[in-house]
Amino acid sequence: MHRLLTGLLLAGLFTLPAYAADSVKIGLNYPRTGNYKDEGLELRRGALLAVDAINREGGVLGRPLELLSENTASRAEQARANVDRFASQGARMVFGGATSEEAIAAGQRARERGLLYFATLSYANEVTGQAGHRYLFRESNSALMSARVLGEYLSWHMPRRSYHYVILDDAWGRSMESALRQATGSTDRARHGRTALPTGLVRRDQYRDALLKAAKSEADVLVLVLLGENLQRSMRLVHNMGLKQRMQVIVPNLTKSVVQQAGPLVMEDVIGTEAWTWDLPKQDNNPQGQAFVERYIAEYQEYPGSTTASAYSIVRQWADAVRRSNSLDSETLIKALEDHSYSLLKDPQQWRAFDHQNVQSILAVRVRSRSDVMADPFKQDYFEIIHRMAGDQAAPSLDDWQQERGESLTLQ
Repeated sequence: MHRLLTGLLLAGLFTLPAYAADSVKIGLNYPRTGNYKDEGLELRRGALLAVDAINREGGVLGRPLELLSENTASRAEQARANVDRFASQGARMVFGGATSEEAIAAGQRARERGLLYFATLSYANEVTGQAGHRYLFRESNSALMSARVLGEYLSWHMPRRSYHYVILDDAWGRSMESALRQATGSTDRARHGRTALPTGLVRRDQYRDALLKAAKSEADVLVLVLLGENLQRSMRLVHNMGLKQRMQVIVPNLTKSVVQQAGPLVMEDVIGTEAWTWDLPKQDNNPQGQAFVERYIAEYQEYPGSTTASAYSIVRQWADAVRRSNSLDSETLIKALEDHSYSLLKDPQQWRAFDHQNVQSILAVRVRSRSDVMADPFKQDYFEIIHRMAGDQAAPSLDDWQQERGESLTLQ
């Protein structure tokens, strides 16, 4: 970390100290504390690597790029207030967040301040659906995209199973449950039960009661629509109760940090989705992706995760749009981004014009066995890719999107 910060300072100064006052600023909304603090660390690392790389290449429009950051503690009202802080400091773009509520609130405030907002870790369909607008772009996949790749895999390999859902009762939890029920044919709640947990940090007795209910259901598949510390704590209970011995556990949105914190023994054999894994660039023979992985390993002595890759890609893509348009104006950058296709850390991606969803391939993954993970030099080779779906197949169609939007059929 010290080497990267030193590099950022040196790259940011260029040859004249006076440039520091003329830097181009961007703002990172990230959870430094709270339920999603581990994901927040991943976001910040990815952003720092991107800023460092851009400044080594000459900056943005000949000026150094400077990263501002504020803690959201995963609270929507704080994420919204942070946008005002960034704007008062001269930020030209804001990105980040670990919940869909953060993305929606901060994205709306960014529009009011004339700033683009790029959402990370914001999976609810509403983000680029009902709540979508011209100043909001989402790099992470939607709940529907995860559900479609999981639904296809499960229909092929685990057909006609009974499901039980434990969800967080927020925008993402409800979106994910609805999408996955549709994709797996488990819409009948009488047969495929559920428990909705309150938002925020959930108490141990609430986890236990939800999992006892799941155990009594005699379901074949246990779906945990949880993230962060909520997921870590529930998975430890799942492991201690022996539920994995008779139920396949599905975690729709897996991250490196969750497996790292909960432990590979607790998480082994869990199935979920990722948009990117550290070894994907090597599998796909992607030189830029491999260089990113090597840079991260050199800096942190561990593998990067998809959360880091998302933050890195957003900063690089925004800077690329600035370069292509020769402008920092938000309206000009929207035009430069819409329907722009690129390949950076994986196979081709596109910022789709009609909804500003990043259309990219989605991976179904399985957490490797503890013995396989421990055999790796960094003990972090967590995910085996078991299925891949192309982005245009996973993402909602224009007709799907307009049906969700109702009367507002274009972004405003």
